[in-house]
Amino acid sequence: MRVFSIQSSQVQAWPSPSDTALPEAMPEQGFVWLAFSRSHFEQHLPAIQASLQLLTGQSLVDLHVSDLLNGQLPSRYDFTSHYDLLVFRRLAQQTGTTPRHNETKAAHASGKRPGPPILRRIDTSPVGFAVFERVLLSVHPDDCAVREAYASRLLNATGDKTLAHDPRSAGARGIPLSPADMMLRIVSQMVDAYLDLRRELSRQLDHWQAELLHPQARFRRWDALLQARLALHQLEDLCDDQHTAMLGWNETLDDWVVSEDPTALREHELLKVRCRDVLEHIDRVVHHVRRLEHNTETAVQMHFNAQGNRTNDIMRTLTALTAIFLPLNLIAAVFGMNFEFMPWLHQASAFWWTLGGMAAVAATLGLVFWRKRYLARTGD
Repeated sequence: MRVFSIQSSQVQAWPSPSDTALPEAMPEQGFVWLAFSRSHFEQHLPAIQASLQLLTGQSLVDLHVSDLLNGQLPSRYDFTSHYDLLVFRRLAQQTGTTPRHNETKAAHASGKRPGPPILRRIDTSPVGFAVFERVLLSVHPDDCAVREAYASRLLNATGDKTLAHDPRSAGARGIPLSPADMMLRIVSQMVDAYLDLRRELSRQLDHWQAELLHPQARFRRWDALLQARLALHQLEDLCDDQHTAMLGWNETLDDWVVSEDPTALREHELLKVRCRDVLEHIDRVVHHVRRLEHNTETAVQMHFNAQGNRTNDIMRTLTALTAIFLPLNLIAAVFGMNFEFMPWLHQASAFWWTLGGMAAVAATLGLVFWRKRYLARTGD
């Protein structure tokens, strides 16, 4: 559990005497960020609901509580008259060599070929946000690094006076102005992980495409290629759900009632800008995934076309060679007949004249087939 009191120029961690103590009153200014792991949220749900009732005057709806506790829920958006709910699936990429080594050993022990390294290190799980007017409640996976990473950046931004007082600071820099602003910054950080994933996916699939199109190599990783295509399809569906959820949030921003105060108008405009920026990043990920799928399918088709052309070359060469030797077999069959009286049969020079004629026939047919390119490769 992490609790922060966030104001315009400073961030303070909640000095709880225990892991279960929650704030019972709002600070005079700013807002409160309540960040829980999913297991902690489930175990201390009554206390969390009571704290929300004291802080905001409202508690979470039971259906929304079920959504926050569901570890398989896709990205979605919902709202009530008191708060907005956003569930966004984040990407967790395992680091280090030990997990990959263990996975590889397990794959070899089971007799299965290990899948693509980058795709085997991808894990997605939902992060839920309940956005009140002055409270942001977030529910993360138990091993989620997004919460700790953003909390560290938030505390570091407090010490940097330039970022703390600059409302134009973007991304994870600076101090957020509202719970909605903080939620969008955390979501933007999660989307950036998908953007960073593109380079490794491109490198892996480019390597396979080179193997598919190599004329002397024999590609054998069809199972891994199939897993990669399935993973790309799943990633595309995941991004589509994220885009739909963020689009619903963006449409809700247009319906917000904003006062005529210039500061409130600017804050509302910044929220729209950040939301559009997240949508644009999701669109870039979707576009890249679809391009990778198209490139992979194109490489597979080119591989089979190249294999078909190579087979045609081999069959054409074998057919030409067969056609060259057919007249020679005919001549040999004629002179191999068991007749007592045959022309040239008892002449000393007949053997050499027959061999010379057979060589002339073979050379003539070989020259004709060579001129017609029956004995040449397609690539040549």
